Amino acid sequence: MTRRIVVVSAGLGQPSSSRLLGDRLAAAAARALRAEGEQVEVDVVELRELAVDLANQLVTGFPGARLAAVLDRVAAADAVVAVTPVFNASYSGLFKMFVDALSVGSLDGVPVLLGATGGSARHSLVLEHALRPLFAYLRATTTSTGVFAATEDWGSPGELDTRVDRAGRELAVLVAGLARPAAVDPYDVSAVSARFSALSA
Repeated sequence: MTRRIVVVSAGLGQPSSSRLLGDRLAAAAARALRAEGEQVEVDVVELRELAVDLANQLVTGFPGARLAAVLDRVAAADAVVAVTPVFNASYSGLFKMFVDALSVGSLDGVPVLLGATGGSARHSLVLEHALRPLFAYLRATTTSTGVFAATEDWGSPGELDTRVDRAGRELAVLVAGLARPAAVDPYDVSAVSARFSALSA
């Protein structure tokens, strides 16, 4: 079975440190999965290329063909690596626009590795106070370890490599060990009732 990891990078620059971090996280997860005999395919989504599509979706309520195809790729992924730059102590507006475009239930139970980049390590808690609650709301399954990379981390890659490898292994364990639940159609009354019964049992 081929496992598909989708990297969602909200980096704006080119080259982008968010994209670089996303690539390294996905490579670490892929290495860990391949060591277990899995086949892995990595797919990268650069949100900067979808900025106009996301703005159009925001004002019309409907994704264009290009954005719809990307949303489908993310929804069909076995795992997602989500990386954003930090702007004003939180994820970027472009990143949030993409998350807002995801359909309800599209990340239910999907293993997600969180990453963020910023100029200084004092922004590192953005993973816990902004990104983790956002993906908990989406009912994704996040790894215990998220990775923040400050500017100084790129100059001394040893410690960053350790964090990247640990987070990648955690994502690989989630991908190989969890069966993904089927998404619940919000208009299917019987499926919603069954889910409510399971939660209240």
